[in-house]
Amino acid sequence: MKTGRVIKSVDEQISAEELQLINKYTRRELNAEEVYVFSVVLCDNDIDRDYERFTVESLFELEKLFVGKTGIFDHNMSAKTQTARIFKCYVEAVDGMKTATGDDYFRLVARAYLPKSEKNSELILSLDSGITKEVSVGCAVKHTLCSICSQEIHSPMCHHTKGVEYDNKLCFGELVSPYDAYEFSFVAVPAQKNAGVIKAFSNTKEEKMKMKDILLALKNGDELSLKSHQSKGLCEYIDELKKKALDGDFYKEDLKKNVLCKMCTSHPLVESSVLKGILDKLSVKELRSLLDSYTKKSIENEEPTVQLYSDKAKVDSKKTENKEFTI
Repeated sequence: MKTGRVIKSVDEQISAEELQLINKYTRRELNAEEVYVFSVVLCDNDIDRDYERFTVESLFELEKLFVGKTGIFDHNMSAKTQTARIFKCYVEAVDGMKTATGDDYFRLVARAYLPKSEKNSELILSLDSGITKEVSVGCAVKHTLCSICSQEIHSPMCHHTKGVEYDNKLCFGELVSPYDAYEFSFVAVPAQKNAGVIKAFSNTKEEKMKMKDILLALKNGDELSLKSHQSKGLCEYIDELKKKALDGDFYKEDLKKNVLCKMCTSHPLVESSVLKGILDKLSVKELRSLLDSYTKKSIENEEPTVQLYSDKAKVDSKKTENKEFTI
């Protein structure tokens, strides 16, 4: 869970440029007196209470994704809870601030608007008085990488735990490659210390363990930590590979026998043991190609010729008597 907060701005007046951006989302042209604007920190690059953080690169990607997204309450997806809309986003560095890891502090700031109306008057008052100020946002990222080993958190290749120190280095998740942003919500209890998001990650990559990744890790000598169901899945995967390998061996031996038979017929002076030694070194693809060539050659050599045949186009006008076949 990641959260942010509404922040004060030196000048909350709407500029002509901002009003033009706002009117991209309205059905009619609104003037400055009809809308209320505010600034909100959506997320940052500091470690939050979930021991995760966005990279600075991810913040710049989210900068584009959040423009146009709506503001709601408590992540309730009902249209009735829609209150505001983001019309502008930008990443900024805060002078003098550092993250828990000692890096320069960056945050993603959004400018949002809502129409001035009787319905929104209480919310506007709550925002101005500082009662409503915590927000969280929903987004999706492709990867959560371990800060210790740079592998996907919770994957078989990573055996570290978020929040635990390894050689005096804290383990946390790096949120990288965001690909979608859903909304931002006004919430009562934030998770991130300064700014952040409630993320809606797609966990399918963690749930659907790819056996080829495990085998690759084993081949590379990586240390793995597998759960019981993962170990069972790996054993089943290996058993299936063994079954396919046996089928492949049977097919290859049968293929070699067929090719050897063809070669013995075509090369009667060569010992069969010599020919078999040659075939043992060939792959299935090479054996298949060799068999096809011998089969094609055999068909061409065995084409029958009709005895009582005369090509009328090549014969003179005199009658063909076929005397050589007369008994």
